[in-house]
Amino acid sequence: MWKTGILLLLWVLLASSELQQEEKESRRLPPPGKLDFGYVPAGVYETLAHYEPGPIGILFQMVQAFLCVVQPNAFPQELIVKLAKDKFGAIQAEYQKPENIVLTLQAIYYEIGFLVCAAVGLLFAVLMPLVGLFFCLCRCCDNCGGEMHQRQRKNADCQRGLLGTLLFSTSLVITIGVLCAYAANQNLSSQVKNIRRLVNSNMRDLHTFANDTPMQIDYLISQYATARNKVVYDLDNIGPLLGGRIHDQLHKEVHPALDRVLNMAGAMRETKEALENANAGLEVLQEGTGKLNFNLSLVRTSINRTLNDPGCRDEDSDATTAQLCRNIRQSLSEVQISANFTRLAKVNAQLKKMNDVLKTDLSAVVQRGYSSLNNTPHMVIEQTRSVVENVQGLMDGIGNNISGFSKAFPVQTSLSNFTLFISHVHAKIEDHYPEIDQMDFYRWIGCITLCCMVVLVLAFNYLGLLCGTLGYDKHASPTTRGCISNTGGTMLMAGVGFSFIFSWVLMGVVTATFLVGGNMEKLVCEPFHTRDVFKVVDTPFLVNPDWRNFIPGYMYNDSDLELTAESIYSTCKENKGIYSAMRLDKVFNISSFLNTTVFTRDVVGHLNGVRIDLRGIILLEAEGKQNLLDFSEAGLSEINYAEYLEEVNKGVTVVDLRSFARELEAQTDLMPRGGLQTALKGHIGTLRQIHAQQIVPMEQAMSALNQSMRFLERTASDLPNKVLAILDAIEAAQYLISQNATNLINRETGRFTSTIVSYFHQYIEWVKTSLALEVAPCKPFSNMVDTAEIITCSFLVDSMNTFWMGLGCSTLFLLPSIILAVKLAKHYRRMDTEDVYDDIETVPMKTIPTYDTMNRFPRASAPPRHIDW
Repeated sequence: MWKTGILLLLWVLLASSELQQEEKESRRLPPPGKLDFGYVPAGVYETLAHYEPGPIGILFQMVQAFLCVVQPNAFPQELIVKLAKDKFGAIQAEYQKPENIVLTLQAIYYEIGFLVCAAVGLLFAVLMPLVGLFFCLCRCCDNCGGEMHQRQRKNADCQRGLLGTLLFSTSLVITIGVLCAYAANQNLSSQVKNIRRLVNSNMRDLHTFANDTPMQIDYLISQYATARNKVVYDLDNIGPLLGGRIHDQLHKEVHPALDRVLNMAGAMRETKEALENANAGLEVLQEGTGKLNFNLSLVRTSINRTLNDPGCRDEDSDATTAQLCRNIRQSLSEVQISANFTRLAKVNAQLKKMNDVLKTDLSAVVQRGYSSLNNTPHMVIEQTRSVVENVQGLMDGIGNNISGFSKAFPVQTSLSNFTLFISHVHAKIEDHYPEIDQMDFYRWIGCITLCCMVVLVLAFNYLGLLCGTLGYDKHASPTTRGCISNTGGTMLMAGVGFSFIFSWVLMGVVTATFLVGGNMEKLVCEPFHTRDVFKVVDTPFLVNPDWRNFIPGYMYNDSDLELTAESIYSTCKENKGIYSAMRLDKVFNISSFLNTTVFTRDVVGHLNGVRIDLRGIILLEAEGKQNLLDFSEAGLSEINYAEYLEEVNKGVTVVDLRSFARELEAQTDLMPRGGLQTALKGHIGTLRQIHAQQIVPMEQAMSALNQSMRFLERTASDLPNKVLAILDAIEAAQYLISQNATNLINRETGRFTSTIVSYFHQYIEWVKTSLALEVAPCKPFSNMVDTAEIITCSFLVDSMNTFWMGLGCSTLFLLPSIILAVKLAKHYRRMDTEDVYDDIETVPMKTIPTYDTMNRFPRASAPPRHIDW
């Protein structure tokens, strides 16, 4: 019955863990990434299955060390397995078989230490009463120290002191032993009271396990909403997610082509500006050339007229002035126009064509291409609307199916029955507490009685030593000892009598508890700590010859399943889920149920049916293409750039007017002051004025014309091929979008589908992990095993072993206590007769007549005259 209940409970836990129900409100989720399912709510188990014995642990360790000396052999796993398989009956029935004899010898070999100690204990228990009886009879016959006569010896005081010290030391050892036994007895009684606390704690943990499991299951179910909401979120944003990825991939191929068209649109505007600047500059230069030529002619004529001054003729002037005038007249031929801009034709025809080209706004056409490409996400939204609606409906259907499936398992009912079972068991245990307390009380009384036996002997020993010591009189003879001293001796003999009476009982108890406690420590407690017990329990074919592993064979009828007692205990010890500990996948395979095909087969089918047509994207309209062709046919190549550049590379004048003016001024300064020099100075100023007002603006116009011509030359260079290359790139990009984007769309759709499926994978893996590690953690069950070990080994066995060790130590030391007490009592008790010394050198003697010897010391005789007496 209990097996069926446990299986039903575990099945429910599993089934419900895969059932995921959307019971929480929808929440907006972040962009694609790792889902956060939070933490499974977990209760806190209060049982601490760990025992610290405290100071008495030192005694426990001493006992365990002693047992290791007595029994140093390793745990007899093979022997126990063989005995268990034969169930002991075959060995008893067919003892004479060789294999059974071998097993018996192996068992004896393993137990040889215990057997030897038990034999010594039994021999002690049997011989002590007999020895006590014979000792009593012997003393009644005035032998064995029973004769009340003592010889006085030279070392009597030394003997008495030595015997007293030895007896006191022995009594101290006995006292320590009985105190250890008493401490173990009290420890066991106090720990029995802790049994109720441990049991109650374990029961509360089981209730926590049963109460928290439904909440954990509900949490697993509810977290389906997290995956669902994320799927719905991505489907609602399929435009930015799927369309955005498609756009990004197309961007790499398409944007460079559009960028080249956009750059060409900019080149068109710059070309028009260059043509306008060329026309304007040429017009300025042609007009300026005419004015400059006229002004230079006036200047040359004026200078020649001035040089005709009489001061420049040889006969009327000095040689220097005449030479200077001749030099100036010769250099006047350089003061004339150098560049001839009148022969250059204007670019009106090209400018007119460019104006016609620019009537079409190519930049706007390109921007429409950009906009068309950037509209990819919206196109994806419109073309996948029906698919998205179908998948979202499918999500709702899955949630409803899961909710319906979860209701098929009576989770709450099974857990309620489990809780009732726990309460029933707890009540039964509570009913036995009075019996346990009563039995422990009787045990405590018995152990105290045993300790009191030893304490009684100790009391006589200590009182005898005390009285004998206090009543000692060194001047008193054995026959004249005082009452106190005699009482001490009598008490010592009383202790000897009680030692004989109690020692065999004590040793019998010690031997019995030693055999039981020692074997439990070596065969149960120590193997449990080393896990050797589990190796025995998990031995294949041990319980049933047909079962390799009896636990799965019994629970699942599959003995080949790797499920052992040690694996269950270890897994629960780590506080993992009962699903993984009990291998409940044999009852309900969560992996099969939560297989991705269960949840995503229809989802993948719908998403694979996505068809996206991007032929509506027009990168460059026909108007833009024609505009590019018109630009290439604008006649830029018809311009004679060589003539332009030839003229603009010339100077405005043959000679630099500023340099000419400086040289003329230098020559004029060499002339004598007068009208000639003054006239020439005026001409120099005129030249400088012409340079500043006419030549400088013309040079600037020439520079601008030079730049325009060079730009136009570069633009016109291979312009038709450039335009054709751009058009080819646009066509290739357009073809990619219209014809070859299918692979790209399928690839990105597959990635989007994988992202959607990954949410289910994450949820499934999270459910599996949570189910294995967090849902229904089975720590309470390993705690129950540990609690049983603590109660059995730490509370009972350790205390029992410490008790027999202390009591056994005390009992063994009763032997030397008896011997020492008998010998010491002779020195304390008052004798009936005594010996006298005749050796005056050692013992001074009274002057007593020899004839009165028998009357003075009856039954006494003179000591022998041996030299070694």
